[in-house]
Amino acid sequence: MPLILDIGCGRGKYPGAIGVDMSPASQADVLCDWTKTLPFADSTFDAVRMIHIIEEVDDIFRMLAEAHRVAKNGAIVTIVTPHYTDHASYCSPAHRWHLSSFSFWFFSDKPAQYDYYAPARYRERRVHVELLRIWRALGFQFFVNHARWFRKFWEYYLSFVIRGKTVEWQLEAVK
Repeated sequence: MPLILDIGCGRGKYPGAIGVDMSPASQADVLCDWTKTLPFADSTFDAVRMIHIIEEVDDIFRMLAEAHRVAKNGAIVTIVTPHYTDHASYCSPAHRWHLSSFSFWFFSDKPAQYDYYAPARYRERRVHVELLRIWRALGFQFFVNHARWFRKFWEYYLSFVIRGKTVEWQLEAVK
């Protein structure tokens, strides 16, 4: 059975996962300040989940480096956050970052110009953008998610009209 870490699990811990949170009111198995360091050995987990928490951390680079450290080689790190064009991205005073579907290219395992920012390497396995309901019904979500060139065109030129709701990444830890 895979060992799954749910960082910032809150009251909705992923079934079967080890939950980590700062709040005693959460469903966490381990209470700690997960924004600084994770109290686990290197290469422990088969999967890591960060659901609606990455937009709240002070240092995304440090957070993804910590997730990379505790993930096994090949582990899938799932990240979900509001898309930067969605109201949810801006309505919470806890949100520090407003991310696009291309925000994690700094962590690519391919040679990158900015790889010195983020020594943790990930291979992008999947990026899925959920659009607002009206745009899903009209078929835009299909094109945004099935053609990278269209997703880039959408984010550059159309996203403030055809708004996104959430972005989900599945990144593979490369060690």
